[in-house]
Amino acid sequence: MKISAGNQRLRLLGDFASVQPREPGGFGAVWYQQGMPRRSHLQSDNPDPGSRPGRRRYPIRAASRQAMRGIRGPAPRGLGSQRAPAGPTQELHVPLALRTAAAYAWRTLVVGAVVYAVFSVLGRFHEVAVAVFLGLVVTALLRPAADLLARVMPRPLAVAVTLLGSIVLVLGVLSLVGEAVAGERAGLERQFREGLARIERWLEEPPFRLNPGALSDLQVRIGQYLSSHRSTLVSTALSGVGRLVEVMTVFALALFCSVFFIHSGDRQWDWLCEQLPATARERTEIAGRAAWRTFTGYTHGIVVVATTNSVLVGLALFVLGVPLAFPLALLEFFAAFVPLIGSPIALGVAAVVALASKGPIVAVVVIALIVVIGQIEGHLLHPIVMSWAVRLHPVVVALSVIGGAIAAGVLGAVVIVPLVSVVWSVHQALQRARRSTQAKATPTRSATGMRRGRGPNRPGV
Repeated sequence: MKISAGNQRLRLLGDFASVQPREPGGFGAVWYQQGMPRRSHLQSDNPDPGSRPGRRRYPIRAASRQAMRGIRGPAPRGLGSQRAPAGPTQELHVPLALRTAAAYAWRTLVVGAVVYAVFSVLGRFHEVAVAVFLGLVVTALLRPAADLLARVMPRPLAVAVTLLGSIVLVLGVLSLVGEAVAGERAGLERQFREGLARIERWLEEPPFRLNPGALSDLQVRIGQYLSSHRSTLVSTALSGVGRLVEVMTVFALALFCSVFFIHSGDRQWDWLCEQLPATARERTEIAGRAAWRTFTGYTHGIVVVATTNSVLVGLALFVLGVPLAFPLALLEFFAAFVPLIGSPIALGVAAVVALASKGPIVAVVVIALIVVIGQIEGHLLHPIVMSWAVRLHPVVVALSVIGGAIAAGVLGAVVIVPLVSVVWSVHQALQRARRSTQAKATPTRSATGMRRGRGPNRPGV
């Protein structure tokens, strides 16, 4: 059956109308407003699935009839034109500063979570972490001596001689301290008793005018407290014995680790780098070299500073006639490992001893000694000895020490400064390596462009 040209046009317009979305304001709006469209003369009033196979039915909508009458409407989809969106769709604009801040924020949160997890694990196994840290300190101090002895004897024997000699030296110093304290015990008791009586008379005079017998009453109260809390003190002493066992275990593990670090620490580091992927191996080696160089420089520098401070304090206390000059000098040596606050605390103890034994004038001289030694340490020793190893601002050092002391006590105050120094050194080393790589890659790209005929004034094709 032949279909006329009019019917073909009518069917085509019906197809176009049937594919348009049925929304108000678009194509087919009249159909929405007037209800269901009228049925076409090509549609059967009673559609029957079994009637005349192959005959197609096309719904004719109001828009089709308007197009037949010559009314111009929106072009149907598919004829090269696009329908305008139904509603305003504006893309959400986020400022660049906010996007940058958000990117830094989530990265900072991730790094903070990783650091917190690492320190949580180290806190659970702090004995092992402290032992490894002490082993690294011993290695940084004794590795040069072991390398020197290894030139004239086998390396295992050089390591053994170095470690045994260091242990004998430390035990000898401690025995000298104990002997000095035991030898001055009788004189110290008498001097302290006289010194307390002198301080009490001094406080009773103007301008303090302390109530007579206040210090005696304080001594009586301290004795009553000790007698009433004797069981608590005994349990604390027993727990202190357990703590002493833990400390000895940590020192034994540190000595064990230092033996292998001194003997073959470089081979252990090479083996660790070989286990990493090839892409991260070079950066790890650069970071490891920078970290070890900074750690050894800090360890050597702090030992030099502590030794100088202890010698100055010991000589000054000996000249002033303060008892326990050698033990107080040794206390100053160990206290110098805590930057900024260690030396003043040790010298404060020396001032108390001087006040109890020699009176307020000598105590004032010792306090002046605290200021002088602090100036020498801050303006002479640190710039000369440690400036090449540790490049941290004093504010950063102070905040680090306080934060480490809050987090882990005295141990945290000792460990935090070398840790921050190592992290900063690794960051700078990786930055220098990145800049060097970029500088080497830029001339290569320029030379490649020139060989291909692309110069600065001639863009490549």
